[in-house]
Amino acid sequence: MRLWLSESERRPDPAPARADARKALLAGTLGWLVVLVVCLSAGERLEAAGLGWLTIAAAVGIALGVIGLVVVQAMRRRVRQSSSGSSAPDA
Repeated sequence: MRLWLSESERRPDPAPARADARKALLAGTLGWLVVLVVCLSAGERLEAAGLGWLTIAAAVGIALGVIGLVVVQAMRRRVRQSSSGSSAPDA
């Protein structure tokens, strides 16, 4: 096995994978929502065990997920508007 290849031997990089960040953010946010519901239902037991901070962590996770969804949606809208604006014929 060789650890170094010259530029002439190197294959080109693969194309980046297309992914929808909204699905990943939504799945993570829903996961934090489930954790929050569990934490709220077992609040006293978590506090007694010194794990009351999990409720706050779940709430912060949900907030960050919602912020991420808003940012990703705004970026998608901006890309869509710039691509539709550039394809319009010049008047």
